[in-house]
Amino acid sequence: MRFAISALFAAALTAASLSPAPLSASSEKAEELARIEAQGIRSVGKKRLGDLVTVPQASISTPVQFSRAWVDAQPRATGDAQWRCLAEALYFEARGETVKGQFAVAEVILNRVQSARFPGSLCAVIHQGTGKKYQCQFTYTCDGYKDVIAEPGAFVRVGKIARAAMAGKAPALTDGATHYHTTAVRPRWARVYTRTARIGVHLFYRHTWRTASN
Repeated sequence: MRFAISALFAAALTAASLSPAPLSASSEKAEELARIEAQGIRSVGKKRLGDLVTVPQASISTPVQFSRAWVDAQPRATGDAQWRCLAEALYFEARGETVKGQFAVAEVILNRVQSARFPGSLCAVIHQGTGKKYQCQFTYTCDGYKDVIAEPGAFVRVGKIARAAMAGKAPALTDGATHYHTTAVRPRWARVYTRTARIGVHLFYRHTWRTASN
């Protein structure tokens, strides 16, 4: 008798596996919802779906690091005429310098803008005294040569540095310097100004007498 019951139970299980029971109302509803959801995902498109699930990259708000890797990781920079003037100054004055050295040159130019001794905008500071050959503040602006951006990659990098410097993202490097020169020269004014830093091949100076508007 026990054997007969077991055999009947096994047969019932086999029949159930071969002939599944009809879906219940709740199962049918779940299947319909899944079908609608799948259609919705397909309609979004691959690009939009990728945007929804991709983690956003860090912006320029990340702390400045004086390294080529940090600069290269930043988004491409664009800006107005003032940004362009600073980027060009960094390109022609310091593109061969380290990243730290380029930030230091940018800092000097920005310090001049803040000083009552100099014009009040980046472009005006950079192009100050360009009326006569070799009698200007930044030699490339009055040396008689056409200013050509021959290294686009280098300009992209200094453009990023210019943007970060203008945004005040970089820590101070020159202790208020408003002048600099390369180690290859020794200008007369360097004898009376206070040297504040040496970064790469540049020496940095500020006026000996500092004021609140210096």
